[in-house]
Amino acid sequence: MMRLDDLLVPDPEQRKPVTAVAAAADREVLQAVSMAAEKGLSSFLLADDEQELRRLLEEFPELKDSADVRVLPAGSLQEAAVKAVKAVHSGEATVLMKGRVPTAVLMKAVLNPEYGLRSEGVLSHVAAFETAGFDRLLFVTDAGMNIEPDLADKAKIIRNAVQVAKAAGVSLPVVAPLAAVEVVNPKMKPTLDAAALVAMNARGQIKDCIVDGPLALDNAISPEAAAHKGLTGETAGRADILLVPDIEAGNILYKSLVYFAGAKVGAVIAGAKAPIVLTSRSDSSQSKLYSLGLALHTARH
Repeated sequence: MMRLDDLLVPDPEQRKPVTAVAAAADREVLQAVSMAAEKGLSSFLLADDEQELRRLLEEFPELKDSADVRVLPAGSLQEAAVKAVKAVHSGEATVLMKGRVPTAVLMKAVLNPEYGLRSEGVLSHVAAFETAGFDRLLFVTDAGMNIEPDLADKAKIIRNAVQVAKAAGVSLPVVAPLAAVEVVNPKMKPTLDAAALVAMNARGQIKDCIVDGPLALDNAISPEAAAHKGLTGETAGRADILLVPDIEAGNILYKSLVYFAGAKVGAVIAGAKAPIVLTSRSDSSQSKLYSLGLALHTARH
């Protein structure tokens, strides 16, 4: 099975991709950039205040003197975001990465109709978790973008997650729309949406995956728990993608995996014209590196 470390192996048969970092003058961000550059994963365009950025680069001589690193001077965080987004829009860069710029500022540039990266789909957050005791990566969506998606949005969120999972080596992802119960209850909207998503999958409206639900979390990821509930079949307890009903459930599940289970994680914003690494300032440099590896894999595939 693929591990997160497997995402950090460059493809020698492809040209080295370029990552544009918006507001790169941040030690944790530059640490992730340094680790990625050392592995040969990407070249970098670093957009930020030139004086501040070059001061920090003194702490990273491997970046300061590297031919794979170029500075894009910017007079403000807003300008840094715009320059990084424009680099991706023009094809100069392959992936967009968030630095110390506020998410709202970066997303304003991403959604700009003239030079932004918005496509016809929905932007959604896809996180890949490597958790002890599991024989596969678990993808959780959407824990960071869509507050309370409707049925149409959930279908698009699944399509985004399937694209990311397939890029990470999952040939036919099993998608579990999560709910509190495994039966359709007219009073519980997540179960109604789950049933509709299963039907859409069966009719070819959602492709390249198997959608099975509604499912509670235990029955989605544990074959033993699924068997106790009388749920049988090849997909029972073997979900690759966990579709949460809303952002609150996604946020709680995401942080529970990190803080209770000690899971490793990489995350990406999918559904734009290019993958976006939108990590939190609290994320470690290793998590930022995994997120970049996931984004580069998604762009490659």
